[in-house]
Amino acid sequence: MCLGIPALVKERTGDIGKVDFGGTGREVNLSLVDAKVGDYVIIHAGFAIQVMEEKDARETLELFREVYGDEILPMIGPAPAKEGISRDAGDHQKKGDGHA
Repeated sequence: MCLGIPALVKERTGDIGKVDFGGTGREVNLSLVDAKVGDYVIIHAGFAIQVMEEKDARETLELFREVYGDEILPMIGPAPAKEGISRDAGDHQKKGDGHA
C-alpha cells in the first residue's frame, strides 16, 4: 500500500520545492504538479503527485493523527493550530526494531 501525505508548499525554485508537514520541512520534487507557494500537495516518495484544497489537507492530516496517534508526529509534525489551540509534538521518536 502506498501512502501520500499532504504538505504545504513553502518555497519553489524550478521543479524543486520546500514543503512543510506541520512543522517538519522537506525538499521535494514538484515537476509532476502545477503547484505554487501556499498550495497543499500530496507527497509520495519525494514527489508531489497532486495539488489539493487546504480544507481537505487539514482533514487528512487530522485523520492520520486519529488513526496513528503520536506515532505519526515525527513524520508529519504537529497539528495545525486552530484559533488559540496549539499542539506541541515534543520530542517523539518512532519506535522500531532498529532495522532500516
